[in-house]
Amino acid sequence: MNTVLQSAVESGPELWQSLWLTLRLAFISTACLAALGIPLSLWLNRTAWRGAVLIETLVTLPIVLPPTVIGFYLLSLFAPHTALGSFWLKITGETLTFSFSGLVVGSVFYSLPFAVQPFQTAFRAIPRMYTDAAKTLGASRWQTFREVMLPLGRRGVAVGLTLSFAHTIGEFGVVLMLGGSIPGKTKVASIALYDEVQKLNYATAHAYALTLLLISFVLILLMTVIQRKGVSIEGAV
Repeated sequence: MNTVLQSAVESGPELWQSLWLTLRLAFISTACLAALGIPLSLWLNRTAWRGAVLIETLVTLPIVLPPTVIGFYLLSLFAPHTALGSFWLKITGETLTFSFSGLVVGSVFYSLPFAVQPFQTAFRAIPRMYTDAAKTLGASRWQTFREVMLPLGRRGVAVGLTLSFAHTIGEFGVVLMLGGSIPGKTKVASIALYDEVQKLNYATAHAYALTLLLISFVLILLMTVIQRKGVSIEGAV
């Protein structure tokens, strides 16, 4: 343990840089997932369009697809010679590949099902009589969502956001394929840990691993508390 602490102190700047980059990526990706995932989950729950099953399958695909496969196809899609990569390069002056922006896009796609599925479950559990009553009283769709659905589904939304945040922190295959290992730009904590293992610097690798373990434990604990609290309230009712 003393060796691990010593290595953590010695690699302090690099350790904190990679952790800050990881947390920054997780916060931005989670915010994007909230903005994208909540409307998408509401639409998937209420649409009668037959093609929605295809959309839902695509959203769920990252759960079973190897991260390296996702990373490879995103790398090909974001390349500067493609339409999307070229467009991004023109408006921002940087490529989507091997950039922090690319990591955000890749993380949002990879973590999308971990946000959308809890959102869908939470909103499906809301009795329809509440939303019908709101509509009867003249509430708009936005007012019904803000005043009825979001308060009643807030625990499921919180679980989805926490789960997607934790999932982003633990990403490896997608960020490695899409961003590589550029210090201060794409070298997140999971990549830094891998690099230290490759160098046989096991004490430093322990410092990275222990930090990620503690962060992940706290996040999963928070998610479990939210879920159990929700079950307790439903049981009391």
